[in-house]
Formats: sequence, C-alpha cells, structure tokens
Amino acid sequence: MQTAEVVYLGIGSSQGDRPGNLRRATEMIESLIGKIIRSSEVYETSPWGFESLENFLNMVLIAETFLAPDELLDKIHSIESALGRKRTGNRYSHRVIDIDILFYGNRVIKTDALTVPHPLLHRRKFVLVPLCSIAPEMVHPVKGKTIRALLDECTDEGMVVLFNQNA
Repeated sequence: MQTAEVVYLGIGSSQGDRPGNLRRATEMIESLIGKIIRSSEVYETSPWGFESLENFLNMVLIAETFLAPDELLDKIHSIESALGRKRTGNRYSHRVIDIDILFYGNRVIKTDALTVPHPLLHRRKFVLVPLCSIAPEMVHPVKGKTIRALLDECTDEGMVVLFNQNA
C-alpha cells in the first residue's frame, strides 16, 4: 500500500480578492492534492524580486498527498490556471495565485521542471515567517539547518506582518 507524503506548499496572491484567492486555492488543494494537516496564518508581505506598491498575501500549508512530485506539480498548475493565473514568462510579477512546492518530504528533487526544496526559500522572509510559525524545528534537507535558524540568518528586509482582514 502506498503511503502519503508530507508536502509543504507556499501560497501567495496579490491581485483581485486576495483572501478569497487563498481560500479557494486551499479548498482546491484539499480536494485535488490531499488532506491539509496544518496551515499558517495569512501574512501581508511586500513584493520580492520586483518593485511595486501592491502587497501580497502569503501563507504556508502542510498537506499529505499520494501524488508523485510531477503529478503534484501538474495539479498545482491546474489549480493556478483554474483560479485565473496567466503564465507570462515574467518570473517576478503580480499574480492572482502562486503555489510553490517548498518541500516534498525530505526528498531532494532536481528535474528540468521541478527543484525541491524550493531553491530560494531560505532567502525569502515571506516564506520563512509563515513556515517557521508552523514548522520551526523542521530541518532543511539541503541546508542542514532548522527553519528557525534559516529565518534568523535571512537578510531579506521585506515587510512580513500578520494580515488583519478587518483593518
């Protein structure tokens, strides 16, 4: 019998109904990818990799899946498309939804289509803060450090604050 793999997914949105986009993505992940074990709070964050006055909302989910890594990536792309994401080829830009595979168990994966752990997560406070809130002692399988240690060492000065939907 096949066993479930624990995956960590980063989700972000900067266009349209940002909280609604995260909610719909979470619902689709639960229905198409697997059971969500834990989710971080939602954080409002400044753009990373480009300049803009518009902020993102970001969160991290931990889920169990029976999908292989390439199948998981295909499901993620279908969720992003269903929610209105248009792939422009511009790596850093505003988007309705963005879902990244941060970790796939403790596996290290390098293919033309997928690199896991996510190669930039240790440099991105908008990923590390929500990840640290739900998995601070998890050890990065390549860096050999806990998420808390990676956050402590991170030099990213971008804004990351808890999102208050009522503000």
